Amino acid sequence: MTIAGARSLRLGVAGPVGTGKSSLIAMICREMAPELNLGVITNDIYTDEDARFLRSAGVLDPARIRAVETGACPHTAIRDDVTANLLAVEDLEADFAPLDMVLVESGGDNLTATFSPALVDAQIFVLDVAGGGDVARKGGPGIGRADLLVVNKTDLGPYVGVDVPAMIADGMAARDGRPVLGVSRLDRESIDALTDWVRSVLDSFRSGTHVAVDPGPMAPHFHAGDEGEGDTHAHQHDDHPHDHADHSHDHADHSHDHADHSHEHADHSHEHADHPRKLAGPAATRA
Repeated sequence: MTIAGARSLRLGVAGPVGTGKSSLIAMICREMAPELNLGVITNDIYTDEDARFLRSAGVLDPARIRAVETGACPHTAIRDDVTANLLAVEDLEADFAPLDMVLVESGGDNLTATFSPALVDAQIFVLDVAGGGDVARKGGPGIGRADLLVVNKTDLGPYVGVDVPAMIADGMAARDGRPVLGVSRLDRESIDALTDWVRSVLDSFRSGTHVAVDPGPMAPHFHAGDEGEGDTHAHQHDDHPHDHADHSHDHADHSHDHADHSHEHADHSHEHADHPRKLAGPAATRA
């Protein structure tokens, strides 16, 4: 039942390409639309493909499903600068108020991509059996610290040679007691377990006891400048609840200023041509 005047729960769904994020959202909408007032925001780099898939599935009024075209790596719009997504969520909430929940789907990204808690209140990270039984062992912020890890398409295990119980056990070992669900659209029990989890988060959110926690950080990554030079850094993270109104850092007030570095690129003691710059950490591999 919708509570008048209350802000909607914002639930993020992230994971690598092809893990079934859109299908999982369609499942949640199909199962829960009779009892909840829902909306969806999808993210794609250059298209609205995921939004069109969900509209064609007929799980919600098409006007309740809106697309954000990120124009860059998906994590940029769900973590680094959430403005476009936040505005889309707020517009949807204003147009269909009061909403119980808005599901925000990330574009397919790698194992390091997680939502900023400035955008979502809770998040699901989705792996799939067809992606390989070893993926859950690879870890990463989403696998390790999202509110829920879903191992999707469990019905495909026998066809792709994956031991599904072992994959789920690997996920549980990586999560220090946080919940893991094996899900299949053909398995009624798993669908009920998923919707029960969503209800429990919604109840906690409405009661004021739910606290959004940042699963981050992103892996170290490189920002190139105009001349191919740039800066490699990792976003900082702690395991304390994240306060939406008081971010621990502001992109406009970084502890380092690209315009005022303590060293000038022109005065380096070594030439970039002779000594290629080494990244500070391994590049994230697309899963």
